[in-house]
Amino acid sequence: MKIKLNENYKNLKESYLFSEVAKRVKAYSAEHPEAKIIRLGIGDVTLPLTASVIEAMHKATDEMGVQATFRGYAPEHGYDFIREAVAKYYLERTGVKLELDEIFVGDGAKSDIANITDLFGDNEIMLADPVYPVYMDSNLMRGRKVTLLPANEANGFLPMPPAEKKEGVIVYLCSPGNPTGAVYSAEQLSEWVKYANETGSLIIFDSAYEAYVSDGSPRSIFEIEGSRTCAIEICSLSKTAGFTGTRCGWTIIPLELEEDGRSLAKMWERRQSTKFNGVPYVVQRAAEAAISEAGRKESAESIAYYMENAKVLASVMREKGISFTGGINSPYIWLKCPGGMGSWEFFDYLLTKFGIVGTPGVGFGAEGEGYFRLTAFGSHEATLEAAERLRKGL
Repeated sequence: MKIKLNENYKNLKESYLFSEVAKRVKAYSAEHPEAKIIRLGIGDVTLPLTASVIEAMHKATDEMGVQATFRGYAPEHGYDFIREAVAKYYLERTGVKLELDEIFVGDGAKSDIANITDLFGDNEIMLADPVYPVYMDSNLMRGRKVTLLPANEANGFLPMPPAEKKEGVIVYLCSPGNPTGAVYSAEQLSEWVKYANETGSLIIFDSAYEAYVSDGSPRSIFEIEGSRTCAIEICSLSKTAGFTGTRCGWTIIPLELEEDGRSLAKMWERRQSTKFNGVPYVVQRAAEAAISEAGRKESAESIAYYMENAKVLASVMREKGISFTGGINSPYIWLKCPGGMGSWEFFDYLLTKFGIVGTPGVGFGAEGEGYFRLTAFGSHEATLEAAERLRKGL
């Protein structure tokens, strides 16, 4: 071929973090087929969809089999019924009032986080380190300059605005954080909102884990005064209602967000109408049920199940004197590797000695070296067994 390729892909790591994890586990399993592997690595849920969600999906599926109620292409921004449900969800959970034209339903946070980059020109990007890889990789693919803000023990894994006020930067914030599990307070988010407004910058706020907040910390950036003029929020039902395989989430773009007379909400609507055919009707009905009053109660039970797993893992860390964050507002335990081990060294140690799979912290960025992430999304039985293995061996 003589076509030109996107040279920015050369700036990406050779493989995606979780692909490398899977590769190493596959190789070990091939050599040790008798090993019972406990997977506490990738943040995938294990509990099934709840009763309300399944009932809604069945009903919607039946509708698709009748000509009078059949649906074809879904609106790219989502049916009104799900947008109204999202608006109600925000109002009742956070006190935030949203207009329907600000709500865009998509197939999960990962897609929207990557695709939102289509709206912007050559802006500097500001990310925490360690960071969810999609923030980094999607911007490297577009050749943008990325500035990293260290997220470490000194700042509680919650970087704050730099002293130097750079104009027109795009800042990615995630709270509760992935991978560290740390959560921003209202005061801390207010500082970021102030910084963004003063510098003409934009915050992209990832609230995928908002349902795990249990201490009164903000669930939405829009709880913070002044955020409507400087923030976009992206959320997902993957971890809230077990939609990792069902795929549904939303992006909130306030109508106040304009640049050079152009509305970002209108730009996103135009982008989606060109590159996206909408979330299937059956899934949108399932999402509507998930954030209904009954669905929220069911999801709360699932979240409590996972957070009990987090308590089990956290108890082992405390017993062994291992420093960690997370496990309170987050289903992740972010631990300091014992004995001064490196992240991948500890990965191999856990896999070969205990048959436990986690995620090396360095895979999320250089500041993650020497740290490790364990997920609470496994079954309770598997988590208990993993805890016992660690308790005996660490």
